[in-house]
Amino acid sequence: MPYVSPLDPCPPIRVKTFVLPPQLFMDTQPPGLPQFSPADALRHGSLWPALVDGFSREEGIS
Repeated sequence: MPYVSPLDPCPPIRVKTFVLPPQLFMDTQPPGLPQFSPADALRHGSLWPALVDGFSREEGIS
């Protein structure tokens, strides 16, 4: 549990979470990996659905 000071002007973050991107767990690209269409790839930020984690937009990381 993090320490929460009574004099801290910011609201405390009591629960901290870490999002690990899926490419950390994929050491090589497997053959025949499904791909998005070009328009969907631009929307998701990746050509391969296996590398889209879904948390990037919520966290503000792109």
